[in-house]
Amino acid sequence: MPPVSPELISPRSARVAAARRLAKRNFRGKDRLFLAEGPQAVREAAAHREGGQATLVELFATVEAAERYADIVGEARDTGARVHLASEDVIADISTTVTPQGLVGICRFLDTPFEEILAVRPKLVAVLAHVRDPGNAGTVLRCADAAGAEAVVLTDASVDLYNPKAVRASVGSLFHLPVAVGVPVEQAIERLKGAGVRILAADGAGDRDLDEELDKGTMGGPTAWVFGNEAWGLPEETRALADAVVRVPIHGKAESLNLATAAAVCLYASARAQRAHGGCRRVTRSE
Repeated sequence: MPPVSPELISPRSARVAAARRLAKRNFRGKDRLFLAEGPQAVREAAAHREGGQATLVELFATVEAAERYADIVGEARDTGARVHLASEDVIADISTTVTPQGLVGICRFLDTPFEEILAVRPKLVAVLAHVRDPGNAGTVLRCADAAGAEAVVLTDASVDLYNPKAVRASVGSLFHLPVAVGVPVEQAIERLKGAGVRILAADGAGDRDLDEELDKGTMGGPTAWVFGNEAWGLPEETRALADAVVRVPIHGKAESLNLATAAAVCLYASARAQRAHGGCRRVTRSE
């Protein structure tokens, strides 16, 4: 059998140019499409459907990647996505990573209206207020997914959900749980409170200690954690809206925790409390 050759070999082709422009936020918003890079993200995108519609609409793959990840490419084709075998130069041109993994997908936007999140009466939510670093945003989303949260909310002052670095840092979790975007932080907090959710602001200068809150048994109910900016945390007006401002205790000599680490600690503390006796979740998920 003769070797398979890529069909797309020129980074200057119109198809490649259309994909490449999705690295920029204004074009993503105009087309309502974003890039998902690497086998894990593409696999999750191929498996995701929204309202009966496939999320993955197009896939670019090198010949080597198509052979190595034949199952992913096959699933992409099964969803109706257009699959292009592309040269390494084309993949490098579309990709936003230094070392591309040979697969780049184009996906439909999949953010969820905030009203739909409220309607399910969520028990655990992560609210990203003024989070500007896409890597942190994606990592917090991944932590929320791992902790079993029902949703993530990115406020209107936070980074774009579909920034390639945020998508990459989520390691596929973007396709697992509802994410609302562009919600003013005041509205997010007010509406979550109205849905019976306790609001905890995570802040290193908080007057409540996370360990003490766990010991007092106050964290077993529906909870939304509000996480602030990487450099300056949460403004006073946002902290004032919360039911409590909680700090993660520093038992050693570290000056502080970074945003994503603190978020993981807080979300898992709530997840454990909610699954303990008397918590709002009686059964731990088995999957």
